[in-house]
Amino acid sequence: MRTYRADLHIHTILSPCGDLSMSPANIVSEALRKKLDIIGITDHNSTRQSHLVSRLGSQHGLFVLRGAEVTTREEVHCLAFFDGTRELEEFQSYLDDNIPSFSNDPLIFGDQVVVNEKEEIIYTEEKLLINATKISIEELEAYIHGLGGLFIPAHVDRMKNSIYSQLGFLPAYLNADALEISRRSTPESFSRIHPEINSYPLLTDSDAHYPDQIGVVYNCFKMEKLSFDEVKMAIAGTDGRKITGKC
Repeated sequence: MRTYRADLHIHTILSPCGDLSMSPANIVSEALRKKLDIIGITDHNSTRQSHLVSRLGSQHGLFVLRGAEVTTREEVHCLAFFDGTRELEEFQSYLDDNIPSFSNDPLIFGDQVVVNEKEEIIYTEEKLLINATKISIEELEAYIHGLGGLFIPAHVDRMKNSIYSQLGFLPAYLNADALEISRRSTPESFSRIHPEINSYPLLTDSDAHYPDQIGVVYNCFKMEKLSFDEVKMAIAGTDGRKITGKC
């Protein structure tokens, strides 16, 4: 086994809050420069730009987890990742059906575009992606796991759009694969305030919206090879795979 560096929370130009420099090619280039092995593409309530990042990454040995950062009905941000294209397409349809029909104003919120390899715009998302969906956190978890995906509540230490900020507590019934701590804190410091988080695997990701934020923090996964199943096992700590402290 070897150890791989992973930053699982990165936004592209599709997210209205993502800088226009966050094109698929720039993301892959910066991830490689930061010596990352695995990245997660997590645009707000959309998976549509993750496919090209994955394709470009695979050309350079960079493994890309495809998914989204979903805003639940309670306004909790959660990361969702899937292995297959069929599952991603089904999940995208689920998101499309549950995002309110509130139009984006690019002058206020920012552009929401999908680009091709030449960085030409091929799709513009009209619905405002940073809105809360109609999906509860329990419904989201069940749907993600029904498709064989990973469900990770995001930046649980933040005072906005986290489980603690929105619900006030960590539900005992929540079947999360891991919890994410933001780059503004550490698992050690936040667990001193909320020791209950130690019941879950803990990740720390960049939540990058600009290229220089990619990889400022990362996780170390001990695995056999780069694959979705291996990442799942590393997060779960099964069959010798694990999240380790150094890489």
